[in-house]
Amino acid sequence: MKKLLFWWSELKSTFWFVPVFIIFTVIVLSFALVYWDSFSGFEPSGSMKFFFPGSPDAAKGILTTIAAAMIGVAGTVFSITLVALTLASSQFGPGLVKNFMYDRINQTVLGTYVSLFIYCLIVLNTVKDTGELQFVPLFSVAFALMMAVANIVLLIIFIHHVANSIQADYIIGNISAKLFRNLTQLFPQEMGEEPNQNLFNPEKEKSNYAASQVLESGFDGYLQYIDSDKLMEEASKQEVFIELFHRPGSYLVKGLELAKVYSNKNLDKEAMSRLRQHFLGGKTRTPLQDAEHAIHQMVEIAARALSPGINDPFTAISCIDNLISSLAYLTRVKFPTAYRLDKEGTLRIQADILTFEGMMDAAFNAIRQYAKDSPAVIIRLMEAMVTLSKFADTSEQKQPIKKHAEMIWNQGKKYFDEEKDLNDLEKRYQKIS
Repeated sequence: MKKLLFWWSELKSTFWFVPVFIIFTVIVLSFALVYWDSFSGFEPSGSMKFFFPGSPDAAKGILTTIAAAMIGVAGTVFSITLVALTLASSQFGPGLVKNFMYDRINQTVLGTYVSLFIYCLIVLNTVKDTGELQFVPLFSVAFALMMAVANIVLLIIFIHHVANSIQADYIIGNISAKLFRNLTQLFPQEMGEEPNQNLFNPEKEKSNYAASQVLESGFDGYLQYIDSDKLMEEASKQEVFIELFHRPGSYLVKGLELAKVYSNKNLDKEAMSRLRQHFLGGKTRTPLQDAEHAIHQMVEIAARALSPGINDPFTAISCIDNLISSLAYLTRVKFPTAYRLDKEGTLRIQADILTFEGMMDAAFNAIRQYAKDSPAVIIRLMEAMVTLSKFADTSEQKQPIKKHAEMIWNQGKKYFDEEKDLNDLEKRYQKIS
């Protein structure tokens, strides 16, 4: 079931799914409205005559005008989308292009204009004016008029949305919101009862099995998803212990050691294949199980902002500010243990887990390295460490913060030319050390 949810999530994230869904929906609606018109026998009277076409020629003129206008505007919408994608790729990095492609407003606008064009063609074909038959689909034409007015409003909303979507603060805010949603799903503050990690000795568990086999990766690309429930069921069924060496977000080469399977007998190819099928991969990273995905997107924006060609430290500072919120949240959650038990309480899986230190490294290492020529960003990084130190409660949290503060301080001593800037950095550093 979880695998189906993963594929459904991936399908919704494609650029074509929403437009195609809208097009098919409108095609069905066109047939339904024409069918209704053919049996309704409605004759407008009084003021209602002004809202419905009075003849087949009038209906054809309305539908033809709307169809021509909609396909023209659809081309304009597509061109504007391509311009936004080009700007996003050049200024914020190619990794953020997917965010624009997956934008629901962009998909809805394109799908709505193309679908109305197709709708008008279908209804136009039903308008008849012959000696034997005269048919004017009144409600179908009226619906086309209403949709044309709605699409004009939608075009204004689309232009406003595109103007906002290429602003750095808007992009950073969206990525930060996605990052926070992703973290709250992967690291809920209340995770229920978990086994005590200190109760397990991995080497002792491995020695309980007579044989071990390497489970190799079956694809080239990023590990996108692990169906943990099905993997646990298969491990329990085959009575094996699995040591995972990679987690979602890791890049795998076909034939690379993905995991090691410990068992009391050598498993055949079919059994190993059943284990391997619960690891899904692809050419791009996805945020569903990859907690570092959105962090790397934020870091990419900051790194480009600090490049000599752009030199925009304020955008980098904005990225740091948003990363602080996410890392502060992680100080309040419980990271999952590396060990997974089956329903009988038997240890079956040892996972490659995320740690607070690893998340800190992903968030701040690259920014610090690119910011060596920007004292303002270096100082803001140290302020970030000061803020996070106020939330840290355990040694597992305090130690990485002190490590990063020390690296930031060493970089400041090496690259700062102004003594007062170095004094400002030192004052903040002393609050941590």
